Amino acid sequence: MRITVIEHEAEAGLGYLAQWLGVACEVVRPYLGEEVPERAADGLVVLGGAAAAWEDERSPWQPATRDLLRRAVDDATPTLAICLGAQLLTLACGGTVERGGNGLEVGAREVVALPAAATDPLLSGITTAVAIQYHQDAMTRLPDGAVPLMTGAQYPNQAYRLGEAAWAVQFHPEATPEIFASWTADSGLDTAEELNAGVKAAESALVATWRPVARAFADIVRNGRPA
Repeated sequence: MRITVIEHEAEAGLGYLAQWLGVACEVVRPYLGEEVPERAADGLVVLGGAAAAWEDERSPWQPATRDLLRRAVDDATPTLAICLGAQLLTLACGGTVERGGNGLEVGAREVVALPAAATDPLLSGITTAVAIQYHQDAMTRLPDGAVPLMTGAQYPNQAYRLGEAAWAVQFHPEATPEIFASWTADSGLDTAEELNAGVKAAESALVATWRPVARAFADIVRNGRPA
């Protein structure tokens, strides 16, 4: 079993997922010139990054990544798309991503499960949880057939499922406090120290919530689709 991972930049790696998944990960780094494959292995994870999902001139591998995501949905390849990855999946499958009208969402923030999450293979058992956020773009219209799973106060579309086995999450279940602190280090945010402290204080809650989600995703990869 192998999971194809698309990493958009060195500062936004697998983080916790490297430990939690328990499945061999083949990391593709297109920013270093590595080619995005046409199809994923047994599973697919697409990570976050600083570029907008439509900024193909800034990240010229994004069209190939959108194609990869679209094929993964069509093939029912278990897929977890995170932040920029979620936005690329949204665009790839006919939804809309725009600059968010409510500003930067950043730090340890609350996300709330919607009714459909109660029976979702990944998110069942979660009601209200804390998640790491760092984005200013928003998924404003989900692809046709998407099942909304989580919402939030600043931006409503926080997680959805598409097809048999593709999940998009706007937040960062993979990010450790150290990774988050590296993002705020050069951000110019006046509240960086406060934000870092809030994420560090939430560490145990983050692990307790998102480690079971990662392990459930790995089980789906092993089984080929949700049980």
